[in-house]
Amino acid sequence: MSEFLKITRNGRILEIVLDRPKANTLDAPLSREMGQVFADFRDDPELRVVILTGAGEKFYSAGWDLNAVAEGEEYLEDFGEGGFGGFPEMTNLLKPVICAVNGLAVGAGFEMLLRADFVIAADHAQFMLPEIRIGMAPDVGTFMLPKLLPRQKALEILMTGRRWSGEELASLGIVNKVVPADQLMDEARALAEDLCLAAPLSLAAIKEAVHLTEELSFEECYAALRSKAWPAFMKMLESSDAQEGAKAFVEKRPPEWKGE
Repeated sequence: MSEFLKITRNGRILEIVLDRPKANTLDAPLSREMGQVFADFRDDPELRVVILTGAGEKFYSAGWDLNAVAEGEEYLEDFGEGGFGGFPEMTNLLKPVICAVNGLAVGAGFEMLLRADFVIAADHAQFMLPEIRIGMAPDVGTFMLPKLLPRQKALEILMTGRRWSGEELASLGIVNKVVPADQLMDEARALAEDLCLAAPLSLAAIKEAVHLTEELSFEECYAALRSKAWPAFMKMLESSDAQEGAKAFVEKRPPEWKGE
């Protein structure tokens, strides 16, 4: 395991701390290693939720390591199975990913958040895509932000390169919650524990359906559902957990999920 990744198993929750001084940047080898960590998390039946954060209070991640670029790392490098940051392109990762933003999220460090399931930000956290000011254009942000925001707001983030606060992005729906810095990990862990109360197959079905229907019309979504085209969704419907949930409700007791 790289010295730049601090991994902790906290019961059903996996915590990953990116600790690469001075700005928690990533190069291709570290990104590929993060992809393996997320793949291991995906495949571990005992783990239910993952929290990704950065070390220190200044940087969540300043994105791509420009020293690696100067040494020849290419723009379209192999960043691993999950893409830059380990998880954004891992569409078969059907467990919740929480990003706890402890400081500046810059460039690709900001863009990876656009594929997180939940984003909790410290009150001093800031976000920016500065590429436009150094002769480049954001890549993931360029096609993700217009899917998440009104066109004009997406272009404002992409084309001005300015810093945005957590409160501003919360008002736009990109950040779930802003909390005092000393409460950031407590808030992320509380959310993770809350998610662990849900049936794991139900969470997987939701993530699968969200992914598979991103480009479908309302009518196409219904057709796909009726044709049983979503494997994780069907697995959920046919599971013992689906029966357990109803039984627990009737019997007025907490459900005992088995993930099957």
